[in-house]
Amino acid sequence: MRLTELWKFRWLFLNLLLREIKNRYVGSLSGIFSMIFNPLALLAIYAFVFATILRIKFPALAEHNFTVFLALALWPWLAFQEGTQRGTVSVQSNGSLVKKVAFPHELLVYSAVTATYIVHLVGFLLVLLALVLFGSAINLLALPLVISILGVQFLFTLGLALALAAMQVLLKDTGQYLSPVFMIWFYATPILYPASLVPASMQQVIMLNPMAYFTGRIRDLLLYKNCQFGLVDAAEIAGAVLFLLLARLFFNRLSPHFEDFL
Repeated sequence: MRLTELWKFRWLFLNLLLREIKNRYVGSLSGIFSMIFNPLALLAIYAFVFATILRIKFPALAEHNFTVFLALALWPWLAFQEGTQRGTVSVQSNGSLVKKVAFPHELLVYSAVTATYIVHLVGFLLVLLALVLFGSAINLLALPLVISILGVQFLFTLGLALALAAMQVLLKDTGQYLSPVFMIWFYATPILYPASLVPASMQQVIMLNPMAYFTGRIRDLLLYKNCQFGLVDAAEIAGAVLFLLLARLFFNRLSPHFEDFL
């Protein structure tokens, strides 16, 4: 389906989005925990282990607090991970709807990922406000650029979720492999440590990781006040858009067969 035709279903997308937010995050203790307390708990645990127990000090962070350094990358990562996981199972979990109603199945993925990003964006902004109130030197003037970077990350997440959602319908155990994959991916991304500590021989490999770019760029903007954009940024934007288009093509090629597997 062309994007112009997809626009005709915008009201359906809005309804799916509101349903997703209401069912998962509003009026539910588990939803509130997922939105606020779970990320804060993770931040507290990592900060306690690295800064208090292990007492690890990174020379690159001599002028910055480790907790702040970690928080600026943790929230974007959580939005990416949860968005991908929820998008992966979105079609399968709505199997009855897919069988009964004719509509673009990709809307289920879009609504799941968008709802996750909206909720985590609110949580991220609240955390940034709290850090500033506690005296952290965060460049809030760069917020528009940060949101733009998160927007590009959102496109990448949509692409990955579309591809995995199609695979999940055909191969039921696809989602089971995501947890170990994300665990490895998390530690392979400079979130708990500065990218400068990665050995020179591995620097190019690390930068092939899209999440290394997104989390690092957000830190550059908010912590190091590096607001200059260059060819790397343009390449990442183009890559995210191209990946989304290819993933959407893959999803829509398999979409007509979903009913046979649900």
